[in-house]
Amino acid sequence: MSAEHTRRWLITGANSGFGAAFTRAVLAAGDEVVAAVRRPESMAEIVAAHPDRVQVVTLDVRDAAAAERVVKEAGRIDVLVNNAGYGIVGAIEETTDADLRDAMEVMFHGPLRLTRLVLPQLRERRAGAIVQVSSMGGFMSFAGVGVYSAAKGALELASEALAAEVNPLGIQVLIVEPGSFRTGFANPAALRMTGEIADYTATVGAIRDGLPGSDQQQEGDPDKAAAAVIAVVGQPNPPLRLALGADAVEAIRGKLATVAADLAATAHLGLTTGVDGCPAGH
Repeated sequence: MSAEHTRRWLITGANSGFGAAFTRAVLAAGDEVVAAVRRPESMAEIVAAHPDRVQVVTLDVRDAAAAERVVKEAGRIDVLVNNAGYGIVGAIEETTDADLRDAMEVMFHGPLRLTRLVLPQLRERRAGAIVQVSSMGGFMSFAGVGVYSAAKGALELASEALAAEVNPLGIQVLIVEPGSFRTGFANPAALRMTGEIADYTATVGAIRDGLPGSDQQQEGDPDKAAAAVIAVVGQPNPPLRLALGADAVEAIRGKLATVAADLAATAHLGLTTGVDGCPAGH
């Protein structure tokens, strides 16, 4: 692959899960990776295998100053992949302010900060892509994952607006919505659990007890997910959203059907709230 066609991908959380899968896929495609990780030593093996195509930078996405430094150190960035994140399980009432703030910092504020830092060079070149790794839980939610879904959902809606703003400038935005994959997301050491209130055992207990046990038993293959993302980034007329996994496709279809049913059931009320004499829809 010639230098002028080699893309440079800045990937957060590049040392594990989807981030590691994206890194492998990008390198297999002949591109270059700027791996933004909290523990640089965790990238030693892949750096040794690809010393000319992997640059490792230290980043905790909560750290605004570090984010600025990383983007400067990276130099040219063609694709930003905001992948860093973690799972948090608990009912809304069981969740503390600190839980909510940290989830939003890592999975909403951090990705948007990096997006804003990278956009000037993408605008200058009128090219490039922003990949926001969300979740099927960023499009729909259920008991026990409200805070996680809130952070991912906020990122999705901001990115939907972002796409409308930057698509005319030649910049692609892709929202990735995976279901259950063997990424380590459900690893008990990585999952965050809130305190427990007995009244929520019937609704939140199943995911609190079951999610850790699903680790490395999920049907999704992260390498196949990464290949799907690579295939979409840079293609003509790309989609805004990419649902990955049969469970994600089914869950999102279910959410759309539920919203459509609610709208159909209540439209007669919503359409009667206009000021008298104004045409409907205005």
